[in-house]
Amino acid sequence: MGSISDVFKVDGPLEILLEFGVIWLGVYGMFRFLRGTRGAGVVKGFFLVAVALALVIRIFGDATDGFGRLRFLFDRAFNLMAILLVVVFQPELRAAMGRLGRAQFFAARRAKVSGLAEEIADAADFLSRNRFGALIVIERQIGIGDLGGGTELDAKVSATLLESVFWPNSPLHDLAVVIRHGRVLGAGVQLPLAEEGSIPSSLGSRHRAAVGVTLDNDCLAVVVSEENGGIRIAESGKLSEPIPSKSLREELLRRLSAQQPGFVFDRRGEGTPA
Repeated sequence: MGSISDVFKVDGPLEILLEFGVIWLGVYGMFRFLRGTRGAGVVKGFFLVAVALALVIRIFGDATDGFGRLRFLFDRAFNLMAILLVVVFQPELRAAMGRLGRAQFFAARRAKVSGLAEEIADAADFLSRNRFGALIVIERQIGIGDLGGGTELDAKVSATLLESVFWPNSPLHDLAVVIRHGRVLGAGVQLPLAEEGSIPSSLGSRHRAAVGVTLDNDCLAVVVSEENGGIRIAESGKLSEPIPSKSLREELLRRLSAQQPGFVFDRRGEGTPA
């Protein structure tokens, strides 16, 4: 414990607060960059274990002059693991730095997310009034993987396009549309179904797919019922109550803005990764 008191005696309170602030920003920035990767959990786990071991070894070792061999091994192993992490997670780190280079101010981001919410809300309103079933998945930080046999489109998001895809007898109307980085990535995408009994029996396979696809990632799924035109949103494996079409835009904007989404729109309305 004497080591802790020595740390706080070196500098004044202002210097200590400043140092902790810089450390916190660095750690937060690293987690923020890696949040969109499937290896983020490994990094977080390694970081927590490393911090715990460092505290135990430094505090009790320095206080008692013990743990000499353990400290020696820890210092060498920690340096090696830091290099291994950079090598293993090189693609994720490169993508994170790319997102940093394309980052925009929050106000601009919100305005552009609003455009996406408006297009989806307009399409859902049309589909709901005409009793056309639909399922629209909006990726955020964690992707859902491949298209599962769907048709790649890579098109600008528009209400007209979404309405056309889900028009009855369209070859792509029966499954899901996936929006990635602010663009329609593909249509006719097969999604995993949630377990039976996870939703009310009155709801069909579209609603089960909407719940199933949101179980393991942070995407949103907008589903329109073919039977009654009801609109619901699935998030984190939970299905909302029916949402009035006039309220869908604000609800989408609220949910998409709650976590910084993995996309923005450029001035032409086309999506680019955030």
